[in-house]
Amino acid sequence: MTLHQNVISTLPHVEGVLNYLKPTKEKPRTYAFEQPGGTINPTHEPHKVRIHDMRPVAAQMSLDREGFALVSHHTAVVDLTDEEQLRRIYYPEAERLVAQVTGGARVVIFDHTVRRRVAGKADREPGVPRQPSARIHGDYSVKSGLQRVRDFMGEEAETLLKRRFAIVNVWRPIRGPLRDAPLALCDAQSVAPGDLVAADLVYHDRTGENYLMTYRPDHRWFYVPEMRADEVLFLKCYDSAEDGRTRFVPHTAFIDPTAPADILPRESIELRTFVFYSN
Repeated sequence: MTLHQNVISTLPHVEGVLNYLKPTKEKPRTYAFEQPGGTINPTHEPHKVRIHDMRPVAAQMSLDREGFALVSHHTAVVDLTDEEQLRRIYYPEAERLVAQVTGGARVVIFDHTVRRRVAGKADREPGVPRQPSARIHGDYSVKSGLQRVRDFMGEEAETLLKRRFAIVNVWRPIRGPLRDAPLALCDAQSVAPGDLVAADLVYHDRTGENYLMTYRPDHRWFYVPEMRADEVLFLKCYDSAEDGRTRFVPHTAFIDPTAPADILPRESIELRTFVFYSN
């Protein structure tokens, strides 16, 4: 059952500014590198919205309804920025955890990103660590979710695509409590189909597709205040099922206006996983 609005209205909250897509007649196009002359980039418009503390109701939230879940998990990894430890220890840990939470028959991690915020720097700027994304987006669209399976699963792909699968992100702070650029998550039950706009995501060697989102005052936003390094957020970024369960979750980093000025810059890691189901 969806959280009742009367319950949500009683939750602690902050007023944060989130960057929505400005409505456009052309398909938005974002470049993952310095743009060539005359190219189109989406224009965003800021909106101040209420972002609720999800901790009091976290036990009532689910991946198949709101599209996200908060899970406690202690990792045996000493350094989450060390590639060898990530692949040897963290990947197997996460595969087991994702299978447990989702009920998937098979979990495959196909990518990860470490982000370290540097004030005044843009994401994908040359020589700069990956930055928190400051615009509302969904990682995959109907089209690109299928393509990612084909990109990574080789000859197995078409067989796997005959059954339900999902793409689930596993997101955690590298150090906590995290107060700088926390993650805001939009309750998928508050997103209307027309709110999501497919956008080209252009790389040097390929063009992908994700979702951006236009503003509606009915959107319900949540975050986890002072998230700890032993806590994990699960985000459903794609689901092939078309039976009414959540398929896509818009999300973004935001600036918490209640955070003190001397907080440590955000460091976080996200794993992208395929979850394949048996039916």
